[in-house]
Formats: sequence, structure tokens, C-alpha cells
Amino acid sequence: MKTQLPALLILALVISPLGSVLSQTSPQAAQQEGRKIRIETAEVVLDVVVKDRKGSPVMDLRVEDFEVFEDGVKQPIESFKLITRSPAGKLNQAEEISPSPSTADARPAEPSKPISTEKRPDPEVGVSVVALVFDRLSPDARKRAHDAAMSYLSDNAELSSFTGVFVIDLALYTVQNYTTDLEAVKKAIERAASMASASFDTSLTRSGINESPARRESVTGTASSSAQAAGASGNVAAALAAGGAAALAAIDQQFEMMQMRTQETFEVLQRDQQGYATTNGLMAIVNSMHRLPGRKAVIFFSEGIAIPPNVVQHFRSVINAANRANVSIYAVDAAGLRAESPLQMTRDEINARARRRMETLDQAFRDTSGPLTKGLERNEDLLSFNPQSGLTQLALQTGGEFIGDTNKIGPKLSQIDEELNTFYLLSYSPTNQVYDGKFRNISVRVKRSGLDVRSRKGYYAVPPTGSSPLFYYEALPLAALNSPSRPKDFPLLVGSLHFPEAGRLGRTAVEVEAPASAFTFAPDKEKKLYSTDFSFVVLIKDQSKQVIDKLSYHYVLVGPLDALDSVKKGKILFYRETNLPPGQYDVEAVAYDALNNKAAVNQCRLEVLGADESRLRLSSIAIIQRAEQVKEKIDSPFLIGDQLLVYPNLGEPIRKAAKQMGFYFNIYPAKGSAEPPQLMLEVLQNSKPLARVPLKLAAPDKQGRIQYASALPLESLTPGNYELKISVSDAQGTVSRTTSFTLEP
Repeated sequence: MKTQLPALLILALVISPLGSVLSQTSPQAAQQEGRKIRIETAEVVLDVVVKDRKGSPVMDLRVEDFEVFEDGVKQPIESFKLITRSPAGKLNQAEEISPSPSTADARPAEPSKPISTEKRPDPEVGVSVVALVFDRLSPDARKRAHDAAMSYLSDNAELSSFTGVFVIDLALYTVQNYTTDLEAVKKAIERAASMASASFDTSLTRSGINESPARRESVTGTASSSAQAAGASGNVAAALAAGGAAALAAIDQQFEMMQMRTQETFEVLQRDQQGYATTNGLMAIVNSMHRLPGRKAVIFFSEGIAIPPNVVQHFRSVINAANRANVSIYAVDAAGLRAESPLQMTRDEINARARRRMETLDQAFRDTSGPLTKGLERNEDLLSFNPQSGLTQLALQTGGEFIGDTNKIGPKLSQIDEELNTFYLLSYSPTNQVYDGKFRNISVRVKRSGLDVRSRKGYYAVPPTGSSPLFYYEALPLAALNSPSRPKDFPLLVGSLHFPEAGRLGRTAVEVEAPASAFTFAPDKEKKLYSTDFSFVVLIKDQSKQVIDKLSYHYVLVGPLDALDSVKKGKILFYRETNLPPGQYDVEAVAYDALNNKAAVNQCRLEVLGADESRLRLSSIAIIQRAEQVKEKIDSPFLIGDQLLVYPNLGEPIRKAAKQMGFYFNIYPAKGSAEPPQLMLEVLQNSKPLARVPLKLAAPDKQGRIQYASALPLESLTPGNYELKISVSDAQGTVSRTTSFTLEP
């Protein structure tokens, strides 16, 4: 139900009576011819490390020795180089071959030209970059990681790679930005080693899991047996006493079960928090390397990554981001040699939980809220408890290496520097040239036997998304956004507005709206809940069609099943803000329902005017859809005063029966200006003015802006397309904004 604007915001504008207006021209129905989206503009570049059985780099391979497969299909290699760098980081050797189409097939290739020596860096090869990342570590592991990192650096008289030092805790800390200053990096490692980590203590939640069955024997059963024996002997008093003891014992055991569930719930939430903190930190570091050409690596010191079910997809996003950025992750288990096998620890915990569940089946207060296997539902979570599992996946799936089960990490790390400075650089354009959002598996093979070949394992076939990382839930929506047909399976509205505030001159709000009924709500009748899985993704492109920003959100909503009908009657509103430089933009939005593979695409235009705090500025004009009172102060450009929040109309027609149309904009006087700006409102149709009204402005508020909200009477307007134009002027000049609206009967 729409909330009416307060009367104090309504201004009856005097508009000359309008005569009969010709019926509007129907919108152009011609659609732009669909074009096939191809991947050929996004060449796939691979860093390939090849070693022999002794672990030494192999440097005598030629292009005909390599085969590259994508989803099992052989790909033509378009460029090939052997890269070696000196300790000073200069490019020493490079072999480059651009094979003809026949080079990649089964026919014999022509002998490759000899390796040529170069003394200058190759701009295509770029630089070598290493991020030393320290995860949350115990004191022993922190010292072990410190010693290993210092050993890694001490092997070089100077750094051959730009090296940065980072610490992941509950936040990401940059201890040293990328530099070739060896002493600066060593000092940063010392500081990182002295930083205490937040504790994710699992001793409480894991207590009692491995207790003996005798310790957890049901007291209820013993007390019940005593009561039955006393009753059979005719001792009523003893029977009553024993029965009371049985009841008390049952209550105590119920509280014990509650405590166990509390501990398990906290453990799940705690591991989610730990997993997100680590993966978010890695995502930020990897994504920062995206646009940098060259060999890039992360040396990640950790005691293991928690990957509970809620974090699995986010963890996969990190691996995908590393593959897109061509970053290899070398995962180091800083725990060293473990006294107990991680797999055995996981196995013991699963077995202990199974025993505990079975021992409670005969309790007087049986939990009947779920299946008897309820205690085993966490097995999927527990199977990922192995601290080395996540580290191994990070390494193997990004072309890096896992270093674990050793207290002597330093010698292993020395191999990393060698791999960073000696590798093959291959590239190809995929034969499958359609952006379908699916994962493409890459396999690099060498015809010579007995060699170890490492490279990244694949990528998602999506268009470039600028410097923003690609999250797991964005691939299929982006494929829908770039499909030739541009699906419209349900209504989708999109709008964007610019508010050039002081200190945030490029502040831009983006809103996308869809009916909640458009998405699938999967019912769970047993738990009496519903769930969803849908996403909104927005790309902001400049006039050269380059992605300037990407905004998105994954909606995994859960709610009571009895409220589902009411929820479906509402709307889903996606809102994000960004900061953009002056220019003309296309805002492209997609909503994607993963549960039924349906999508809708729409777009709008956005103009961000050049802004300067020393000059008069005007925001975009928002046609108001509704407004509501808010009790707390929020940072929103749509908050009028302290209590009224307005929601813009995203392009829906205005009904004449509404009698008036609310609108809202902000004026920002020039800094230091004492003269109030002049305001002019115009209503136009077919570029011809129908009304022109000067209006008075109030004084600027404490933030230096003039918020203006009013309403346009609709009685004298006939159905059709119109423009509302606002112009403000001062001694330096005039600024104007225009917005369109459609009036229906």
C-alpha cells in the first residue's frame, strides 16, 4: 500500500490549462539485432611450470611439445614463450612462437627458432609479484611461518619479485605494500610474526565428544530400573523416591542435550565466521592482482581453512578469482608435523557423534523433532574439518603447490622462487566462443613422459567484469545478461540516480526491482520453512562498453512456510551505491532464479555530471513511488530530513487517478556562496514546454544541500509521455536535469 506524502511536501503548481493533446506516438518496436557474444576478445593466458622427476625446471621444450585442452577439446596455441628471469628480476631469455593454424594439429611442426636473449623486460610478460599472507596462527605456527618466510628471502641477495606482506585475522591488514626493498619486507615479516591472532577456540565445543560411552551412560535408565525394582518389592516410599530421582535425572539429561546442541550450533557459526574471514582476505588479495600482467603468486601460511557448507561456494569463488587473475597459490601448512592424522581426527569425531546419538535413543525425553539420524547431519561439515583439505584445493586448483607434513618449510619455499622466474607462457582463443556462464576445464599436457606439469585448471565463461571479482553465483546471471535473446521471464525494473554530495561527488544509487512472486520459493514441509536461491547482478558500462563497476547480491532467503503467501505479494528491491567519474553510462541489470533457471534483463541510462564543490550542483530527479517514516537515522540520499525515506519510481507508468505525482531532488550550492540559487520547473511533451514555473528554495541544511520534494498535479494532463525538467542557476551559470514519465488513464 502506497504511503502518501505529508501535506507539507505538497506544492500545488500553477500550470496553464492544457488543451486537447494528440495521442502519443507508440514506442519504437524495432529491436536491435541480436549479436552472438564471443570469447575471442578474451584470450586465455596460461603460466605453465614444468619440472622433471628431480624437481628441476625443464627449459628445452618447444611449442610442439605442448597440448592444451578445454573441456576435452584440443585448442590451437596462438603464442608461446619460455620465460626466465635473473635474480634482479630482468627478463633473460624468451622464446616466442606464433604458430600457424597447422602448428597445433597432429601434423609435424616446423623446428622452432632458437631461444633469443633479451636484456629488457617484455611488456607482455610483465613483472613477478608475490604476496606473503599469514593467516590466523598459533604462537608455534607463527614462529614456524616466520622462520620459513625469512629463509625464503635469505636465499636471495635482492628480491626478484615485487613482494607484499599481509595478515588475515578478523580483518585484512597490509603490513607492507608490494616492494623490491628486501629489508622492508623482512621488517614486515617481523611485524607480522608479532601480531597476535584472534582465537577461534574449539576446546569448549569439542569437549566431551570423545568421552567414553561409560561416562555418557544414561542415568535415566538406571533410575527407572531402581523405581521398578522398589515398586515390585512393595516399598511404596522407596518407589516414589526412586521415581523422583528418575524424573530429575531425565531433566538433567535433557539440559545436557540442550548444552550439546548449543555447543554444536556455536561451533557451526564460529567456523562459518572463520571461513569467511579467511576467504574474504584471500579474495581481496587475489583480486587486486587481476589487472597486473606477469607471474603472480600467493604464499599462504595457515594451519588450515575451515570450509563448512555455508562457506564452500565462497571458497570456490576465491579459486575462480585466482584462476581468472592467473594467480598461483602456494599453500603452506604452518602447523608442521601433526601428532595425529587430520583424517583420523575427523573420523573419530564422526564416530563419537554417532555413538552419542544412538545412546540417547532410549531416553525418557526423546527428541522427536527430526529423524533418528539427526546427530549425523553434520557429517558433511565434519568431513571438511581436515585442516589440510582446503589448503590442498587452493594449491592444486590454481597451479600452485601444497607444502605440509614437515617442520622444515624453508627448503620447500626455495622452489617457489624458481617457479616464479622460470615458466612457459601459453595463450589460446577458445574454440567455444559463447559466454554460457559454465566452468571450462583446462588441461595442459606435455608429450615428453616423466614430467610434472602445473597450470591453472579452468575458468568461468563470462564476459569481462572489470576489476571486480567474480563470485560463484554471478556466472549464470552474467551469461543471461549477455545472451543474444536477453530473457524477460518476469518483470524487472532498473533505475540509477546521481547525487553529487560534498566529499562524494560521484555518489550514485542503483535500484533494481522485481515482484517476489517471480522467484521460486522451495517449501520444506517437514521443517515448515521456505527457501530461495536467486541473484541480482548489475554491470555499469561506459560509452566504450567497458565495465566500470559490478554490483551484485545473492538472496538465500529462509522463512516460515505459513507466511509464504504474504511474502509473494511483495517486491524484491536490490539497492547498491557506487562512486563514478563524470560520464554517460549504461546500467545493465539481471535477476536470475537458480531454482528454475529463469532470468530477466533490463537496463537504463545514467549521466554523471562533472562536479566541483566550488560550483553549483544538481542531483538526478527521482519520481517518487512511495514514502515511509523511519525512526533511526540512515545514510541514504533518499532520506528527507531525519524521518522520511522516499522510494523512487523505476519507470512504471503513473496513473492519472493518483491526481498528483511526487518528485524529489537535491541542490548543492557552490561552496562559500551566500546567494541562494534560482529554481525553474518545466513540464515538456515532445520537447515542447507546456508549463514553466519559478519556485522558491529554502536555505541549505547542515550538510550544505537543499532537499526539495513536491508533487505535480495531474488533472490537466492527458495520458501520454512527458518530461519533467529542473533548472537551477546562480551567478556562475545554470545546471539542468530531466526525467521522463508516462501518464496512463
